[in-house]
Amino acid sequence: MAKKLWGGRFTGETDRVVEDFTESISFDYRLIEQDIAGSIAHAAMLGSREIISRADSQEIISGLKSILEDYRAGKIEFDPAAEDIHMNVEKLLADRIGEPAGRLHTARSRNDQVATDIRLFLKAHVVLIEGFFRQLQTVIVDKAEEYSDAVMPGYTHLQHAQPVLLGHHLMAWFWMLERDLGRFRDCAQRVDVLPLGSGALAGTTFPIDREFVSQVLGFGAVSDNSMDSVADRDFAAEFVSCAAMMMVHLSRFSEEIILWNTSEFGFVALDDSVTTGSSIMPQKKNPDVAELVRGKSARVIGSLVTLLTLQKGLPLTYNRDLQEDKEPLFDAVDTVESSLQAFAIMVRTARFDRERMRAAAGEAFSTATDLADHLVRQGVPFRTAHEQVGAIVAYCESNGKTLEELSTDEIHRFAPDASEDVSSLLTVDACVQARHAGGGTAHSEVVSQIKRARTLLEA
Repeated sequence: MAKKLWGGRFTGETDRVVEDFTESISFDYRLIEQDIAGSIAHAAMLGSREIISRADSQEIISGLKSILEDYRAGKIEFDPAAEDIHMNVEKLLADRIGEPAGRLHTARSRNDQVATDIRLFLKAHVVLIEGFFRQLQTVIVDKAEEYSDAVMPGYTHLQHAQPVLLGHHLMAWFWMLERDLGRFRDCAQRVDVLPLGSGALAGTTFPIDREFVSQVLGFGAVSDNSMDSVADRDFAAEFVSCAAMMMVHLSRFSEEIILWNTSEFGFVALDDSVTTGSSIMPQKKNPDVAELVRGKSARVIGSLVTLLTLQKGLPLTYNRDLQEDKEPLFDAVDTVESSLQAFAIMVRTARFDRERMRAAAGEAFSTATDLADHLVRQGVPFRTAHEQVGAIVAYCESNGKTLEELSTDEIHRFAPDASEDVSSLLTVDACVQARHAGGGTAHSEVVSQIKRARTLLEA
């Protein structure tokens, strides 16, 4: 068995079962681009500070670039016996350039190296995720504009509450996602800190230049405490926390799409491109994207619980437990990116049934609050108005009538202060357009929301 790069103190070999148990190359190979980038910056710094010769520095950098080129061409095979991506890269480098490769690890540890790799990985993926956010938000705004005047029922407790515009409802999801994006951007500031140069935990005796490395790698700041630097996974847990909140929002959106897509609701038809059929029931057209996003939210929530639990009992500084941070982190990143992309396709291709939604909007006495508000404007105390309208609704239920079907005389039996034209105020259109206070569902306010949203998207 090949000698380990850390094997000088050991006389025996690692048990094969233990070697398989402790390896991480099977998943942390995904950090190879970040690992090589960090190593190139580190080698350049070592050469510039004459900690190693400039010739060795250049040979190391050339060797690392050739490894990266071969990896991108699919020519690299990783060795599980080398444990992780860091040792695999160093082993590959030694095979190519010989002795100078052994100088690369001067003034660093795998502890600060892996922390740097993960931060670089997240820095790159936050940018990708922001792009996917904007794609989905653009689709939502486009769809909200298309259906800006479509009336639908609004719900509380999953029961008819008040009429709203579909454009208004869709824009609620835009603003949720805008907050989610803000959380990712805020998290990115704490990701953007260079830990390299912290060594194993106590720093280094070599005259390194951490600012040089920070600038080369594009970090906005350098960490302040070497012990904190190698022990910290707050940034990873925070990232997954942001991801979990976003997935909860997409899951709630999915639940509405699933409900609206049922024959009982019939508000939306989903495109063939985002649905599948049943292996036994020929008539089925299942909302798979929405259901899977709803299900995948559990994965990301689980990843957050994993990362928090992983850290809760760890003493400073680095512990091998932290090897377990990568798989839940990678899974959360992959799930967020794929969910945002698939969701955008589903919303973009969705078709809403204006007539079905409008018919449903007028059901279940959804304009009752407007009748109560009308009475308040006539001078009736709200609690009295609430009681009077409740009695009117009970009368309607007993007599099989809607509020719109009531005569003025019938309304006056319970609410004598109602005006003669009160019936004209109880249509779904009148109720929607009456809500023109800022953030309301009136068409003018929906148009204003869409305008503000497009300004954000164009910024």
